[in-house]
Amino acid sequence: MPEKAKKKQSSRSKRTKTLKVSNQIPPKRRREIEKALDAHEPSRPEWDRLSGSKQHRFFGKRIKPGTIRQIEFPLLDVKLGDSWPTSVTIIHGRRPGPTITITGGVHGDEMVGQVAASLLAQNVFTGAGRPLDPEMMAGTVRLAPVLNPPGFTRQMRYFPDGRDLNREFPGTEMGSTTGRVAHRVLKELITGSDFLLDLHTAARGRDNLPQVRADLAHPPSNRVARAFGIEVILDSKGPKGSMRRAAADLDIGSLTYEGGGANLTDHEAVQIAIHGVLNVLRSLHVIPGNAARPKFRLLASGSTWVRADEGGLVDLFVGRGSFVDAGEIIGRIVDPQRPSESADIISPLRGIFICTANNPIVTPGTPVGHLLPVNRGIKLIRKGLDKNTNRLIISGSTGEPIWREDFEVEEIMIEGEWSGGAVDAEWQRDWPTPSEKEHVEASEEEDAD
Repeated sequence: MPEKAKKKQSSRSKRTKTLKVSNQIPPKRRREIEKALDAHEPSRPEWDRLSGSKQHRFFGKRIKPGTIRQIEFPLLDVKLGDSWPTSVTIIHGRRPGPTITITGGVHGDEMVGQVAASLLAQNVFTGAGRPLDPEMMAGTVRLAPVLNPPGFTRQMRYFPDGRDLNREFPGTEMGSTTGRVAHRVLKELITGSDFLLDLHTAARGRDNLPQVRADLAHPPSNRVARAFGIEVILDSKGPKGSMRRAAADLDIGSLTYEGGGANLTDHEAVQIAIHGVLNVLRSLHVIPGNAARPKFRLLASGSTWVRADEGGLVDLFVGRGSFVDAGEIIGRIVDPQRPSESADIISPLRGIFICTANNPIVTPGTPVGHLLPVNRGIKLIRKGLDKNTNRLIISGSTGEPIWREDFEVEEIMIEGEWSGGAVDAEWQRDWPTPSEKEHVEASEEEDAD
């Protein structure tokens, strides 16, 4: 080999090795993830693109290769009353490949996933020559925009029996109303999928920076979390009873996307959700093209909560994605009954807010922000901030980012633990309305998933 070529190869190897050393999350968690990745044996063989199954079946219906079909899927099996039918769009590719299920509206008042999944089913994406043209696809995409029809109609998080669908999985056939829906969704829609992309927003009272949540120790979930192509990945198993946790138990690669807030159709969050879904499909070679990747990823295994120490009305100076320094004043609390007095809210650490409150009323202890502490990669992160607002610009929000190899993506570790055992466990409860409240268990773990 020529000397020049040897030097070039040596330089490339050195660079790759250096990035692999720096692209790490906390050592203990890294060892857990590496052990799981090494030991992982897929529960079913990789799909055969040449001789795999040609037909796709869903809920007793057959979908031919290269076609699109919209199927009415009742969430309850009833002879009397409302079966809560919801629409599932099946886009079945001409060639065999994986099955990816994309869901929205698990919580009826979370609109971003419902809008994003609905748009993906429209001709602007599925028409000839478009990204989801079934003639060009390998595999199957199943779009279920609204998994909580009664909640969507009433703009409420919960089902009519006051339960949270995303705490009832795997459910039972003869259990509570919401438990029966969970059982049917898992049995008919999720089972048989290779991957699940569940699209959410923050619950009422807060606003989430677009982010992905996945169990990075589960190899298929790790794969799609990175493939989504945005900067913030929170490493967590998901709350007990959540759909993505139940899917991972079936060895289905699953993630939760969070972006925006409840009862809002946040355009940026919708755009980033669609960007991420298409990235996953490109990464899995379901659709043509190269997946876009960010310049860096924040792999977080813990966070810090910023709370109000006084009561009143809060005026936050920061929003989702804001980068702040330790000791920075991020908001001020006032009491209209004592207008001459106020109290500052101070950031305890340097970092990025992945969630901020949008409910102005606080009492002592009310969380006003969810902060990812950042101790490394500061220069790289600062380059990704909007110069005017000092907020993180998420890939996909301003157009297609440049394509890069995965080993070129710097990964910045954020050490710690999730307070309360889950990403949002410390957030104030999203209290239901009086009609819902009766059936909500007092010990229910609150998480935006």
